[in-house]
Amino acid sequence: MRLLVLPGDGIGPEIIGEAVRLARWFSDDLGFDLEITEGLVGGASIEAHGAPITDAVVEQALAADAVLFGAVGGPRWDHLERPARPEAGILRLRQTLDLFANLRPAVCYSELAGASALKPHLIADLDILIIREATAGVYFGLPRGIETGPDGARRAYDTQAYTEAEIARICHVAFTTARTRSGRVCSVDKANVMETGALWRAVATEVGAQYPDVALSHMFADNCAMQLVSRPKQFDVIVTDNLFGDILSDAAAALSGSLGLLPSASLSAPMANGRRRALYEPIHGSAPDIAGRGVANPIATLLSFGLCLRHSMDRPEAADRLQQAVRAVLAQGVRTPDIAVGGPSVSSAALTDAVLRQLENPSSPVETKARR
Repeated sequence: MRLLVLPGDGIGPEIIGEAVRLARWFSDDLGFDLEITEGLVGGASIEAHGAPITDAVVEQALAADAVLFGAVGGPRWDHLERPARPEAGILRLRQTLDLFANLRPAVCYSELAGASALKPHLIADLDILIIREATAGVYFGLPRGIETGPDGARRAYDTQAYTEAEIARICHVAFTTARTRSGRVCSVDKANVMETGALWRAVATEVGAQYPDVALSHMFADNCAMQLVSRPKQFDVIVTDNLFGDILSDAAAALSGSLGLLPSASLSAPMANGRRRALYEPIHGSAPDIAGRGVANPIATLLSFGLCLRHSMDRPEAADRLQQAVRAVLAQGVRTPDIAVGGPSVSSAALTDAVLRQLENPSSPVETKARR
């Protein structure tokens, strides 16, 4: 198994370091060979090579079985033109590897219901999956730019565009995934005011007709945002475009109590060998304000490797074991500062240590040294 690790910036190297420890543990425990290589991306690549990602790293990603990605960006590079900023690295990877299907689970553990801004009964044991189209839409549409008119006033424009095929393939992912869950898909668009939204709804309906065992509903994106914070448990699988998926998945993440808890997987269509190219990353950013302090929550990155176990390594039972271990650690009160809610907290490494001990001996109590 060839795993390319791209730590990135800010807390990226810290959380990726914890995930690599976990990956090596599973490699030993399950008895498979794991070849880990590392590359630069984002601001780290800009400093070393003058670009947010190099051709050589892209070639490494194409050759890897999976990519484990940390986080990129920070104020240090905000002055750069958009194509030269750290975020351009992840966008290039998504497009070059054709990682069109971005899976973002939003799970709220009952043990952390008090960390959410919503009332516990609304979000305890919440389990939503947002499937976001990730290689088209307004983030990639052309033309785009900022121009200055004859009167000196600036005008900016972006292009939101989708083809029928781009919509259909992400909808197929949503419906096939829903069959393994509760059998419900909510397709989210703005069909009332956008032509792309009208096409999205039409194609989603056509694809849905091929899955009579899955219930399909439609919702406008603004209403979906409201429903996520008022009645989130009505949702099972949400499928939507690049822009709305970006926004709604962050809103769903907030329901869990912290962005530091939620993983993501970006997958291509199956290749000739039946496997998919894949990139796994936490949905949070680089958090430069806490970088280097060893307090970042590693759970989202650990669970991102769990998605790698499930989708790239064909080890769903191992992914389940990891989820159970994380839940057991949280149930026993182990918290990084972002989810401590005023109580004692532990370091990133200590939380990972607790997860590893739980994996080694699921029946043993977790012992950690808390910090305040």
